[in-house]
Amino acid sequence: MQNFSSSPLAILKSLHKNQGLIHSLIMREVLGRYRGSALGILWSFFNPLLMLLVYTFFFSIVFKARWGGEGESKAEFALVLFVGLIVFNLFAECINRAPGIILANANYVKKVIFPLEILPMVNLGAACFHMLISFFVWLLCYCIFFGIPAPTVLLFPIILLPFLLLILGISWFLASLGVYLRDVSQVTGLAVTALMFVSPIFFPITSLPEQYQRILMFNPLTLEIEMMRGALILGKAPDWLNYFQYLAITSLIASIGFAWFQKTRIGFADVI
Repeated sequence: MQNFSSSPLAILKSLHKNQGLIHSLIMREVLGRYRGSALGILWSFFNPLLMLLVYTFFFSIVFKARWGGEGESKAEFALVLFVGLIVFNLFAECINRAPGIILANANYVKKVIFPLEILPMVNLGAACFHMLISFFVWLLCYCIFFGIPAPTVLLFPIILLPFLLLILGISWFLASLGVYLRDVSQVTGLAVTALMFVSPIFFPITSLPEQYQRILMFNPLTLEIEMMRGALILGKAPDWLNYFQYLAITSLIASIGFAWFQKTRIGFADVI
């Protein structure tokens, strides 16, 4: 029986060793999604733009939602809302697909030489491609309506890093669990939908009573959304103490998720 290393260092080794394969699989995943459509990969640009328009219409016009004061423009509301959606959509795309990712690639399971641990990385890479397109749509709209954003917009990849580690850790755990328990994907879908409505996506966290604000901080999306909005909209750098604590916790989650995946992958071939 083959043993698979579960140390955190093995994550970096696998990433370095299989970087070419990971890149190829990400490209195949991205291009495969739009294969056969008339506009092809251009849909990755139009989808977030249309989503931005639809959410803005319903929340700022139909539901009369406001983020700031009465003088807030619809464009300002849309851009604040869209930052939260960018974070949520990245999380939702990866987590919803994670439980079925091994089952969808069952032909790789019995190939001893194939590094199954990279499949959640590929899933995350493809989701990051679409997130970057959404980010550039946001950036373009911001420049059109408000001019050049604050220099803190350059902190975008730094703020994103711990969130990517969190997603990877959860994805490794769910990818393994989904092989043994097929109902996991159903539960995950419901949980992610519920998480959208208890995250500060459609409302500012300051609109809640203080005791609920503290509870909301346990939501894995809250801190990321708040840091992103601070850097992109308000021109504020994150609280670095909170950031490094967040980075340490998400690194631990990624390590635990990877270790779980490596320990349980031995039985995949027997179950599939």
